[in-house]
Amino acid sequence: MEVLQIVLQILLGITSLLLTFLILLHKGRGGGLSDMFGGGMSSSLGSSGVAERNLNRFTIILGVTWGAVIVGLGLIMRFSNA
Repeated sequence: MEVLQIVLQILLGITSLLLTFLILLHKGRGGGLSDMFGGGMSSSLGSSGVAERNLNRFTIILGVTWGAVIVGLGLIMRFSNA
């Protein structure tokens, strides 16, 4: 049980860093902090290429994985103390 907890903690660290990196790669849509840094200047009008669609897919998959790892860690910590 302890080995699984360590593996999940390492996986959580890796997925957290990758998720942060992938979120920062997204283009700003405007109306928020992205306008402050010049992200509002682009006028793509919602058109997204193949690369951006793939980036969205990877981000969603990694986000779901990140959430599952957190739930798994929570369950392990909850039931290992009982």
